[in-house]
Amino acid sequence: MIVALLPQRVHEMAGTLESVGLVAAIFAFAYLLAQLPVSLLSDWLGPRWFLVIGYLLCSVSGIVYFFTGTPAGIYFGRVIQGLGEAPIWALGPAMLSLAYPSARGRMIGIYNAAIHIGLTLGPLLGLLIASGWQGRLPFFVFAVLCLSGGVLVLCFLRQATIPGGGARPGFRQFLAVLRTKATLITLTGVLIYGAGYGVFLTVLPVSLTTTHGFGPTAVSLHFVQFYAAISLSQIVAGARSDRIGRHGFLVWGMVLAAAGVALFPFVPGLWAFLPLGAASIGLGMFCVASIAGLNDSVPDTLKGAVSGTYYLFWGAGYVLGPLTIGAVGTNAPVTAFVVLAVLFGLQAVVFQVTRQ
Repeated sequence: MIVALLPQRVHEMAGTLESVGLVAAIFAFAYLLAQLPVSLLSDWLGPRWFLVIGYLLCSVSGIVYFFTGTPAGIYFGRVIQGLGEAPIWALGPAMLSLAYPSARGRMIGIYNAAIHIGLTLGPLLGLLIASGWQGRLPFFVFAVLCLSGGVLVLCFLRQATIPGGGARPGFRQFLAVLRTKATLITLTGVLIYGAGYGVFLTVLPVSLTTTHGFGPTAVSLHFVQFYAAISLSQIVAGARSDRIGRHGFLVWGMVLAAAGVALFPFVPGLWAFLPLGAASIGLGMFCVASIAGLNDSVPDTLKGAVSGTYYLFWGAGYVLGPLTIGAVGTNAPVTAFVVLAVLFGLQAVVFQVTRQ
């Protein structure tokens, strides 16, 4: 709801593009900084209260956005929002993995799909209610919705219990899991997936306007298709991976992403939606299979830690991917997307060869 409004608002206050870049960078820094501490603590204390605190922090950020009249206030709100969103993204899958061990792919897929449906509808709702309020009302609505989410979690979500007694994880046990070949290979894929996700939301829309003649409507449809494809593919692939295993979805998710990204520069006009849609489906397949697979591979005492590590790598890719592909694509856009496609393809080969 607020993502589409914050850059414009801070630009009106500061008048520089650098200020707009800081809106994203400050959020990413806070989000990445919070992932591991929050996730490790959740394995000791349980994820429920961290989820509640995450929603409340997001609500506070909305209040800050509503009342502030300076860029510094916006940046402060982004720090609070980044700290709040870290547990919401990571600990939801961790808690669902504990609550539904035999159907964690299906439940994580539904959870992630719900987030992406919100990402699709939020900007539209924000623009609809912003008129006449100088863009402030969406921030208040955002605060109320986040507060409602925290209250719902507090009142209706039971604390997940860990079977087999009160054994708690140690940091050495967590490091031992991270050093295994299977985990390292999967996290490398998550880093590349995060890079692709970030490119689809930043570099790619701009490139489509220059290389394929996309106007504002077509660019908006690109976002809708991306979120819708990721949502639907996660619901389907998550449930299917519970029955037939994660491996095929890891491999074919990356294959689809590689094929779609490699082909779209050579497809004219609006026909580019076809390969980009296939790539979006592939990214969704990989997302749910990888996070469910990582949760499969660790004991219940490390669900929070491994989910937080997942989103730490995803977030790093989300930040670094657009910077790298954008730098290459400034002078050679086709080369930039071919490089991204090659990374997807190589990761698929690694998964297949190692059977991870």
